[in-house]
Amino acid sequence: MKYVVIVGDGMADWPVKELGGKTPLQRAATPHMDRLASEGVVGKVRTVPEGMHPGSDVANLSILGYDPRKYYSGRAPLEAASIGVDLEEGDVAYRCNLVTLRYNREMTQAIMEDYSSGHISTEEAKVLIGEMDRVFGSDVVRFYPGVSYRHLMVWKNGSADAECVPPHDITGKEIADYLPVGKGEDILRKIMLDSVDMLDNHPVNRQRVKDGKRPANSVWLWGQGRKPRLPLFREKYGIEGALISAVDLTRGLGMCAGFRILRVPGMTGYLDTNYRGKADATIEALREVDFVYLHVEAPDEAGHSGNVYDKIRAIEDFDSLVVARVVEGMKSFPEYRILVLPDHPTPVSIKTHSDDPVPFALFDNSRPRKNEGALFNEDLLVRNDLMVFEEGYRLMDYLITGKS
Repeated sequence: MKYVVIVGDGMADWPVKELGGKTPLQRAATPHMDRLASEGVVGKVRTVPEGMHPGSDVANLSILGYDPRKYYSGRAPLEAASIGVDLEEGDVAYRCNLVTLRYNREMTQAIMEDYSSGHISTEEAKVLIGEMDRVFGSDVVRFYPGVSYRHLMVWKNGSADAECVPPHDITGKEIADYLPVGKGEDILRKIMLDSVDMLDNHPVNRQRVKDGKRPANSVWLWGQGRKPRLPLFREKYGIEGALISAVDLTRGLGMCAGFRILRVPGMTGYLDTNYRGKADATIEALREVDFVYLHVEAPDEAGHSGNVYDKIRAIEDFDSLVVARVVEGMKSFPEYRILVLPDHPTPVSIKTHSDDPVPFALFDNSRPRKNEGALFNEDLLVRNDLMVFEEGYRLMDYLITGKS
């Protein structure tokens, strides 16, 4: 048996006024996901346990079959694993976003204008994070470059107890009420404040402003935690797996779970990602392993931007360039199951994640079904014939064993 899980990050949404009360997923043309829904098991799954922050870290951990209440230790440690930073006992990793702050004329207030600095290029960001480490790095604090705006700070024997807010949760808001609070806040705030003068005057940012782009004029620290300890997927389910994703968070999860991490040229985590390459790499990998987790970030990024039409485009590209090619490629295997779902909603109206349950479709080629009128969108959540998983990590058990 071959298994593939296809995750459209943040694909689910809420009704949008300018779409006549429809969601982007309801408006988008998704014939290939619709077919999986019409011929497979459909249902809803709560990927984010009640009371936990609806981050992609928690949600994807859940989808992979790990109970977040038991195994979640923070977002940044997963990204550390992905970029090869081995956390020692006592180390605390922080996600370090390069962000754009917009100041008032008196420079007394700042608004979070862009959590991604205009999706700054990895090459530009590497220079800036390198300078952060040169200027502010020490035996206690180090900075490590990641992808685009997503980077890492490691604090030796640091505090993991401060309350930190994801920058994508506060787009357009004044930052004063969202700075780190709690144990270690003085050090965290000082790093964030000191970064402004250095970054604002850096040649990379001067050139970005000259080119009409948003400058990466501050770092934002959040998502902290210590090294996670997950049981290996192969030990849990008895099969070898691989993972394909453009973002360090998901790759880090895969590394901690013992997956092969596949690198596909042209993966960006944005609307211009190499959709076809990721789909083709999935089928090729399944000739050597039995399970592939394919993660696509683009719908989530469009949700964070608040652009409903970008989100529709991302969903349609996901369907036609990823799902369609995977479905066709899977026909070369005698027995297979395909699971497609969002990890969480990223409603364009709030530009951040919500913890609502999400729809899923699970197609088993040996047991096709006929679900009258089923389309892959949020309407699945209210069908009478749906399967419900209130504990999201149990969906993986069902995928592998066929037993709920």
